[in-house]
Amino acid sequence: MSPTFSSLRYFNYRLWFAGAFVANVGTWMQRVAQDWLVLTVLSDNSGIAVGIVTALQFVPVLGLSAWAGVLADRVNRRKLLILTQSALAVLALGLGGLTLSGRVELWHVYIFATLLGIVSAIDNPVRQVFVSEIVPAAKLPNAVGLNSASFHAARLVGPGVAGLLIALVGTGPVFMINGVSFIGTIFALTQMRLGELRASPRVQREKGQIRAGLRYVRRRTDIIVIMVVVGVVSTFGLNFQLTSALMARTEFDKGAGAYGILGSVMAIGSLGGALLAARRERPRVRLVIGSAFAFGITSGVMALMPTYPTFAIACIPVGLASLTMMTAANSTIQTTTDPAMRGRVMALYMIVFLGATPIGSPLVGWIGEVYGARWAIGIGSILSLVVASGAAVWAVRNWHLEVRYRVRSRPHLRVTYLDSLPGSPAELAARRDAERRIREHELQDATNAA
Repeated sequence: MSPTFSSLRYFNYRLWFAGAFVANVGTWMQRVAQDWLVLTVLSDNSGIAVGIVTALQFVPVLGLSAWAGVLADRVNRRKLLILTQSALAVLALGLGGLTLSGRVELWHVYIFATLLGIVSAIDNPVRQVFVSEIVPAAKLPNAVGLNSASFHAARLVGPGVAGLLIALVGTGPVFMINGVSFIGTIFALTQMRLGELRASPRVQREKGQIRAGLRYVRRRTDIIVIMVVVGVVSTFGLNFQLTSALMARTEFDKGAGAYGILGSVMAIGSLGGALLAARRERPRVRLVIGSAFAFGITSGVMALMPTYPTFAIACIPVGLASLTMMTAANSTIQTTTDPAMRGRVMALYMIVFLGATPIGSPLVGWIGEVYGARWAIGIGSILSLVVASGAAVWAVRNWHLEVRYRVRSRPHLRVTYLDSLPGSPAELAARRDAERRIREHELQDATNAA
């Protein structure tokens, strides 16, 4: 089997991959339908209204994700995922029924968006960490990359199908289809071979577990750099639902079908980035920084495209750069974090990745409404370049790096740690954690002997 798809040799992962793909198609369909419903039916092409709906889906992440991370380290993750996926299905069916009845109003969508955010705040960190129970640790970067490939392969299908269905029958049936699609994930979770799951150590209930997670991250400068870069890019740059809708509607005077196609075209680049990520055995911080810089350049070019076809083509490298950044960040954090801390650390990462959206989406929507859709994309491009450049300079100075680029040799980019003790910040942190655990075991043995 090709190294790109090596995780698929495991039965449980094949189930998970297939079920997630079905649910992801439905999720992308609902995203398009929800934004189009708000933009064209429930408001007068209001970018602010769309931004508020998007923000409401992510506000609960700020308040609940840290607690959800502790929960992910304590409980049976498979059972918890069955509950959260079932709740997401009920919410999609509820919004679909309300829309089909013809009684849906903007405030209804606001309420459903908030409820969706509450469930997602619990679901996200558990779903991210659950992958580590399905495949061996050595295959985790590959599995994370394939998860992204599933998500973005669904993005190739979902938006286009949603656009066609909206044009033919309206948004209500699209919500109903999404509700039914969650059966795929629930079925996969219930049919897994429990004996083949690699359960992570369960953390016992005690005080200060969230603070312990914060202390762990504070000692890891590599994780902090990743969170800062991803936080800025996701807040101001990863607002494709909003910016693509504004560009299609206000700049190019297109309908729902053309808007859905933009999402599918961008997914071509995202899928390519995911498959490339699945081949990498060891993602690094440098890839996160480099891909954030590439995102700033490609999204800036996209904002300047004068016609709908050129804008659509420019979406492909933007999707490639953004997906490479997100997958590298996710894999780097998961593979270098103590398994007992993984749920809490990923929860803090999700707060940064998704929790800033309530700030960014309304602001980007306001920029698009006041200054135009192109500036809504442009502000993300500029800030992405700034944060990537700043992170690179900080890393070189504080981690004592020597960076060389050679055109004629591979790898072209060589990064050398000049400290007397070799190893990346993640490796040094892992070594310190191992030494700490050894000291704790020695102390415990001495206590028991006494």
